Amino acid sequence: MATRRRGSMRRALLTTLVTASLAGPVSGVTRPGAVPSPAPAPVAPLAGATPAALAARYAAGRAEVLTAERAAARLGHRWRAARLREMADPSRRFLSFDGRDGGRAVEVLGDLATAERIAVMVPGAGIDLDKYGMLRGGSLRLHDALGDRSAVVAWLGYATPSSVSLQAATPHRAAGAAPRLRGFVRELRAARPGARVTLLCHSYGSVVCGLAAPELDVAAIVMFGSPGAGVPDAAAMRTPATVWAGRTAGDWVARLPHTSVALPFVTVGLGADPVSPRFGARIFAAGGGGHSDYLAAGSTALASIARIVSGQAGVDA
Repeated sequence: MATRRRGSMRRALLTTLVTASLAGPVSGVTRPGAVPSPAPAPVAPLAGATPAALAARYAAGRAEVLTAERAAARLGHRWRAARLREMADPSRRFLSFDGRDGGRAVEVLGDLATAERIAVMVPGAGIDLDKYGMLRGGSLRLHDALGDRSAVVAWLGYATPSSVSLQAATPHRAAGAAPRLRGFVRELRAARPGARVTLLCHSYGSVVCGLAAPELDVAAIVMFGSPGAGVPDAAAMRTPATVWAGRTAGDWVARLPHTSVALPFVTVGLGADPVSPRFGARIFAAGGGGHSDYLAAGSTALASIARIVSGQAGVDA
């Protein structure tokens, strides 16, 4: 009887989690089909952040964007081709680019060669090349708030799950992304060893950061709009970095069941709530707004996050 009851509870929880993942009011909730694109040429790790080394890397990134744009235009994918033409603007700076499977891109806002403070933005579900403007817009606003001697890296370094999918309620995609994030941070730290690096993790990106945390050499890990972090608490992240968490008053993520259940072939759920006292993160003031408003111009959350990146935040940001 007890076994049957536990099975019923697990099925009920699974149903709740799947329903929540389907019901979340996220902008751009469908993931478009992958647009065919050539594989990018391999690039050597960034040996240093000198102007010459960065210029060469940015030129290679732009070349990959243009190659993907031509492929999309040739195949009649007008929306993707238009977005790629915008990304190929000579003023943009991509450390890497891959147009395949929804797309991956790593873009720098600011001067990486002189930055004393570097924020790495890790996006959540539903962000791909077609929705990349959402990630870039928040990164630009944060860079404006940080001012001189800072850089923000928009790190779309993994194939994010669709917002409307069971994948968004499991840590599977995050587990695959975590080694990629570790590799990028190692490259960044080698290129800019003296800079203060902060990881900013929105929504499902918090799960990526939570799983990658044990091997990340960063000053702080900031989670916001988080459905979970893939771990039971901050101690399980096994990091010397300061772990921060925040949630706006109107974020629908607060209504999710913050837990996880190991089923025969998949773990469903994304772990404990990072803003709960038991998780053990420092809480920053996030103010009002919804799930997509953390980096909105003039917002309380943006000001708090900028203070954390700058190293100016106390116990409460």
